[in-house]
Amino acid sequence: MSFSELGLSPKVLDAVTAAGYTTPTAIQAQAIPHALQRKDVLGLAQTGSGKTAAFVLPMLSMLESGRARARMPRTLILEPTRELAAQVEESFATLGKNHKLTVALLIGGVAFDPQAAKIDRGADVVIATPGRLLDHFERGRLLMTGIEMLVIDEADRMLDMGFIPDIERICKLLPFTRQTMFFSATMPPEIQRITAQFLHNPVRIETAVRSSTAESIIQQLVKVPHDPKLKRDALRSLIRSQESNLKNGIVFANRKTTVALLEKSLKMHGFNAGALHGDMDQSARMKMLAAFRANEVSILIASDVAARGLDIPDVSHVFNFDVPIHSEDYVHRIGRTGRAGREGHAFMMVTKEETKHLNAIVALIKKDLPWFEVPGAAVVNADAVATEGPVKRRGPGSKPTQRGRKAAEPTEAVHAAAETVVSPAPIAAAPARQPEPRPARHQRHVNPPDDAVQDSGGFHSGNMPAFLTRR
Repeated sequence: MSFSELGLSPKVLDAVTAAGYTTPTAIQAQAIPHALQRKDVLGLAQTGSGKTAAFVLPMLSMLESGRARARMPRTLILEPTRELAAQVEESFATLGKNHKLTVALLIGGVAFDPQAAKIDRGADVVIATPGRLLDHFERGRLLMTGIEMLVIDEADRMLDMGFIPDIERICKLLPFTRQTMFFSATMPPEIQRITAQFLHNPVRIETAVRSSTAESIIQQLVKVPHDPKLKRDALRSLIRSQESNLKNGIVFANRKTTVALLEKSLKMHGFNAGALHGDMDQSARMKMLAAFRANEVSILIASDVAARGLDIPDVSHVFNFDVPIHSEDYVHRIGRTGRAGREGHAFMMVTKEETKHLNAIVALIKKDLPWFEVPGAAVVNADAVATEGPVKRRGPGSKPTQRGRKAAEPTEAVHAAAETVVSPAPIAAAPARQPEPRPARHQRHVNPPDDAVQDSGGFHSGNMPAFLTRR
């Protein structure tokens, strides 16, 4: 099937050809004809399957007739993150080059007034995050009574980020006769409730098993120790082991503090790395993404703010430094590679403490993941620690132990230290015993000397409590 068979307008087809697209993906081939017929669409597809073009292309065709009025946009696209919203705007710039449409991007982290000025002139398309859209509405700068088509993209991510109450409020502000297109990679119960409430007889399109991963992605696990330093060592060894086919890669971590630490560590060891997390302002985040797309940065360390929707076509590797707490996030993380049928590689570093989360991921994707043994002594040691688990903390009086102690063969330095301890030393005369310092008056009965005579009751002689001597 070609795009010319889907019913798109000549202007749209010309832009599609100029962009280099020849064959529609499964979600595009099934969703576009129904969208052009003004039907509600519920699309379930893997991340990286081309969902963006599935709603951008029919929207462009329908917007060729009519015009926008001041403060009354004609179509609305809701996105969970600023990055994804900006990416959709780029898609309109590429695929809508033959259309004279006004596209307003309403996201946080940037100035409010320029966004409002664009809406005042009349916007055909509004691409927004829910919070910033409601800010404009509450200030009276935006009316939503003229919306003809609503697109809710990455709906399950909206749920994770707590946007569902905002989505419900926005839907109630829109005309009842609007067309709604709803896209998600997974379908939790809360999302099912929303679709039942706001979609009218939708055409359900499911191009793959829900929560499945693309077959073009080679997925493997790596055992690592819980110790943070040893785990960072293992990550560097893992990245170096992939140098033969590594073009660029994204390293995912669960915490923003871990992202910053990994960026510093990788840069210190000579890697061309950058960071992306939620505490960065919008201009810094967009600058970092542009550098990664242009291959100016080869390793991007990111929190889950980058896990969904980022369309970087040729990411060769994904490294999960932490096992994601929510199993669905694994599907979206590794969806950054292996896009549009390309081969991708995904590794997940697993400690013994993360086994519970790993089991949840395996149950979700219904696929057994093989273990990958990274060349290098440091990672072999890490494998042994991950199998045995961290050394437990002992009681008071025992020698301190290192958490995550390596279980491999000792190094030469360790052997030398052991020989120094075991070798007998010359016997020397014992030093003369020094008299114990006399404790202060207020300490004499609290901490008696070690050599003090004690009675059978464990009390210092002459220090029997008065209540035990009463008759």
